[in-house]
Amino acid sequence: MNKRHGVALAVALGLMLSGVANAEEEEGTLELTEQQIQAAGIELAEARPRSISTLLTLPGEVRFDEDRTSHIVPRAAGVVESVKVNLGQAVKKGELLAVIASQQISDQRSELAASERRVELARITFQRERQLWQDKISAEQDYLLARQTLQEAEIALNNARQKMTALSGNTVLAGGNRYELRAPFTGVVVEKHLGVGEVVSETSNAFTLSDLSQVWVTFGVFPKDLNKVRLGKPVKVSSTEMGTDVQGTVAYVGNLLGEQTRTATVRVTVPNPDDAWRPGLFVTVQLATDTYQAKVTVPQTAIQTVEEKPSVFVRTPDGFITRHLELGASENGYVEVRQGLEAGAQVATTGSFILKSELGKGSAEHAH
Repeated sequence: MNKRHGVALAVALGLMLSGVANAEEEEGTLELTEQQIQAAGIELAEARPRSISTLLTLPGEVRFDEDRTSHIVPRAAGVVESVKVNLGQAVKKGELLAVIASQQISDQRSELAASERRVELARITFQRERQLWQDKISAEQDYLLARQTLQEAEIALNNARQKMTALSGNTVLAGGNRYELRAPFTGVVVEKHLGVGEVVSETSNAFTLSDLSQVWVTFGVFPKDLNKVRLGKPVKVSSTEMGTDVQGTVAYVGNLLGEQTRTATVRVTVPNPDDAWRPGLFVTVQLATDTYQAKVTVPQTAIQTVEEKPSVFVRTPDGFITRHLELGASENGYVEVRQGLEAGAQVATTGSFILKSELGKGSAEHAH
């Protein structure tokens, strides 16, 4: 709060105190002039009809987007020579994660090199035998045998190349018996299970990489409500711990019910550009199911608790009067008033807490 606003508020409070002192005629009233209201920075809004959505509110949990999550495993058994990344580190596509030494890679390289040499020799022999046969120097049988030998050598070479390709996968062969594990896409290292000198196999989970720019929120829906949940439906996800919310859309509705929960799993896709929505966070999910016309609504900023009841301060010719309310559903900063207020009434919004404070002071002085 700046100094100018602080002085204005202090003056306004002083003015209102004098107004409350003259307001004992009716309990819950505050006598204020237009000048006093403006000086206090109190703003008004009209109670009016508004469309309100019936909300289905359910607990949910933030999870990794499994379509953007990868479990990176070694393609060949070996020993870890170096690890280049740490847990929680952001990496770019193609960035080096680890280097592994593998006898299997060395053996496969040797087999590939030997296959290439056999093909070269078989091709030379075939070309020589073909020329000799064409010159009628050697028998056709020698030519056919050389051709068969070349074909078999080429098949063996293709097999060796395919084995090497299968071993490389998302790795990069680094020469000799070493190969590199590199990030298949841009993301964050959310799991790391490698240490230098550790022996790994093809079943070892080396890293888990996830793109956290988008996450999933999953929640369970009972059968009676499933007809209200459809693909593409907008969803509001909020967290009391974070004090914020985000909009998402329904991306998946499960066809099966959980044996324990007896609910169907629903998944919402949520943008997460700042990585604020962390997997494992418990959240509240709200889906709009039906829409109805509320006869009276007011801004949520107008609602104050007076005598342990939700209340608003209604503008009168002399100032304000307190009205206790029965509230209904709320949406987009507005709340339904089921009882206690008519449409068209002017209620205090910004600054209504000042009126509540001064009403409390007036009641205390009256009690004395």
